[in-house]
Amino acid sequence: MKILFVLENHYPNIGGVETLFKNLTEALVQQEIEVTVITNQYDRSLKRKENINGVDIIRLPFINRYLFTFLAFIPLISYARKYDLIHTTSYNAGVPAYIAGLLTRTKTIITFHEVWDKLWFRLPYSNKISLTLFYLFEKFLLCLPFAHYIAVSESTKTSLIDAGIKENKITRIYNGIDYSQFLNTQSIDKKPKPYTFIYFGRLGISKGINLLLTAVDKLSHSNSQFSVNLVIPKTPKAFYKTIIKEIDELDIKDHIKIYSHLPYTELQQLIRSSDAAIIPSYSEGFCFSAVEAMALDIPIIHSGQGALSEVVSGPQLRMEKMNAESLKLCMEKAITGNWDIRPKKEFPLSDSVEAYLDFYKNIKS
Repeated sequence: MKILFVLENHYPNIGGVETLFKNLTEALVQQEIEVTVITNQYDRSLKRKENINGVDIIRLPFINRYLFTFLAFIPLISYARKYDLIHTTSYNAGVPAYIAGLLTRTKTIITFHEVWDKLWFRLPYSNKISLTLFYLFEKFLLCLPFAHYIAVSESTKTSLIDAGIKENKITRIYNGIDYSQFLNTQSIDKKPKPYTFIYFGRLGISKGINLLLTAVDKLSHSNSQFSVNLVIPKTPKAFYKTIIKEIDELDIKDHIKIYSHLPYTELQQLIRSSDAAIIPSYSEGFCFSAVEAMALDIPIIHSGQGALSEVVSGPQLRMEKMNAESLKLCMEKAITGNWDIRPKKEFPLSDSVEAYLDFYKNIKS
């Protein structure tokens, strides 16, 4: 079997989607499936073509994600003819993958991570015009008749059905992680320290960082003995500058330590050295950050939105409302050790790969 993956971003870009497809494509190669990833060359220092752990990666030199969305189908056509399946993902890669599949009569499937619908209009850090355009683009993508849809959680599957996708065209496959990567992780600092929270993940308007920063400000007025490890990339640059400016304006620099672009082993060590992870997202289709924190036995404060209540297990606290005050109250409970405990769940990569293999065999026949 030969599968062409069309992705907006891929490794070494870091994020939940990138983690899913890096793990999946490398595992498929181990099963002797020929895999090629076509993605955008978001960083000009990256090679146009290379092979990483058996996966051929081709990066198309478009200036930005929007040109990739509307023009990438042209070079994709010559590649698509050589493959049995095209596998793409929401959002920006879906359109060129669909067009290339349509023109070459190659069956095209799409993994949907989240469907936001009206949530677009409640998100911070963006203007109404942009949010309206994103909302309309999501509607447009959901109108394209892909051969099949992969939902990464029951929450996402339900959202797809609510958006009008027929249930028999949706398969739920949870994302998975390689738990062997977490077995020997050591804390980065075992010295006595204030109670330490950690937020780690990409910069996105749905991630609730505005709630976190405001909650830190509120908590700092009653408790000075805590800190937050904020692990975020420096891209998009404008968004990063906005976060730094907000930290300065709130005058909470003494409580926040910012890290960017950490090697994965160092990130694991920093998570292990923290007392609790915070995931205040407005929506999550799956949430690798939660699963990784759970693998490192770190308690989680979360919003309960999207798939978070479905995925998060072990010691946890769920925000009662989507506001900074509710998050602050959870942080106070965490400091006193007042956790809710749920039976632990795991999401092994092997289970995910096996489910994808069964899916590919069925969809190809």
